[in-house]
Amino acid sequence: MKNSLLIIIVMTVLSGFTGCADSTDPSVWSSKKIDQWFEKGDWLNGWQVKPDQSIDRKEFAVSYFKNRERWDKAFSFLKNSDLQGLELKRYDIDGDDLYAPVSEYLTKNEEDARYEAHRKYIDIQYVISGKELIGVAPLSQKKEILEPFDSTKDIEFFTVTGGVDHLALPDRFFIFFPGDAHRPGLKDGENSPVRKIVVKVRVD
Repeated sequence: MKNSLLIIIVMTVLSGFTGCADSTDPSVWSSKKIDQWFEKGDWLNGWQVKPDQSIDRKEFAVSYFKNRERWDKAFSFLKNSDLQGLELKRYDIDGDDLYAPVSEYLTKNEEDARYEAHRKYIDIQYVISGKELIGVAPLSQKKEILEPFDSTKDIEFFTVTGGVDHLALPDRFFIFFPGDAHRPGLKDGENSPVRKIVVKVRVD
C-alpha cells in the first residue's frame, strides 16, 4: 500500500514537471527557458537579422504566444520582401492589425529627437540602410510631457530621466512595447540618410 502511494506521488510530481516544461504560457517560464526559446530563433521564420539586446524577451514571448499568427506574418513579411526596393508608403499586411510604413529621412540632432511611446501598437523597428541611434528607457522614467497622447496617431512625446542610446544598423532590429519609451532617428556623429521600416503590431 505504501509502495503504491509512493509511486502515485512520484508520478504526480513528474507529470507536474512535464506540464511546466511543455507549457505554452511564457509568463510561467523560467528566465533560462525564455532565453533558450528566444535564442533558438524559430520565431524569426527564417529572417536572418538578429534581435537587439534591448528587447524584453519575456514580454515578447508572452505577446508572441498570445498572437502567434500575427507575429509570424510580420516576420514572414520582413523575410520575403525586397526591403531595399519597397516604395515609401504603408503596407497593409493584415489590415489595421498589422501594417508597415517604409520611410527615408536624415537623422536628427539631439535637440530635435524626442522620446515617444504607443498604447495600441508594438513597434518592430528595422534600419534597412544607414545608421541611427535609438534611445530606450522604461516608460516609468517619463518626466515632462511635450505632446499629450494622440489616440488617432497612437503616440505621445515626452522627456525621460536617463535613457540609453543603442546603435541601429541593418544587422539588427528592435521591438518596442507600450511600456518602452524610445527616441528613434538620432544621429550617430553626422546627420546621415536612413531607410527604415516599422512594422506595427496591434496590441490585443
